Amino acid sequence: MRKIYLIPAVVGLFTSVAAGPLAAQGAVPKQKAAPAPRAAAAGAPATAGTPVAAGAPSAEAPGAEDKSKAIDGFRSAKFGMNEADVRAAMTKDFNAKPDAIKAQDNAAELTHSILLSVPDLLPNGGSAELSYVFGYKSKSLIQIGAVWSKGTDAAMTPEKLFSNANILRAHFMGEGFKPDSIAVNMPVAGGIVMFRGSDAKDRSVILLLQGTFENKENNQRVLTPTSLLLFYVADAKSPDIFKLPPGQF
Repeated sequence: MRKIYLIPAVVGLFTSVAAGPLAAQGAVPKQKAAPAPRAAAAGAPATAGTPVAAGAPSAEAPGAEDKSKAIDGFRSAKFGMNEADVRAAMTKDFNAKPDAIKAQDNAAELTHSILLSVPDLLPNGGSAELSYVFGYKSKSLIQIGAVWSKGTDAAMTPEKLFSNANILRAHFMGEGFKPDSIAVNMPVAGGIVMFRGSDAKDRSVILLLQGTFENKENNQRVLTPTSLLLFYVADAKSPDIFKLPPGQF
């Protein structure tokens, strides 16, 4: 399995999205059969070559005020669990065999992860790789990630990635996250944050469509997707990872 270090990407994304739009305004995912993303401000369908509304807050989904979304983990795996409990949750959720669960360590962050390849984690979405990350100090679950790409499924296509992203974004839009935390179609370095939202305890979901940008007519930057990343994060602003104490260098 590929090594995937998720924490730095999440921290950087959270900071970038919270700070506002980056310079890559007008970014549009390149696609053939898949529809282009909706502009965040208007919610109306866009067509290929139509700028995505960078940095615009999303319209609150109907009935969102009547819901209260709590992000406590992913399926049976809950934030704060130890590795043994998470492995049991993976077995329950995916009928995972012990030898199918791989382990890896992050030498820079001093975190530990376990990974599992799951066919059709999203129905008809192709195989994804799940990553469960345990904190440096707590040794408990602090983040769950899912990745779809050619590396997780040789049959993956840009159209499939874009379709998966649209399906997940539409789902999260109706989940009742804090309205002031929601952002969609946010261009960032190397991709587009299709959705980001937080609950009352600032636990977050981030959906990132990564790829390569090309400059097209009328200064449009078109994204060809290469991977889709989904993160469930207990604390995106101050994750439990190793940091050098102040004053040592």
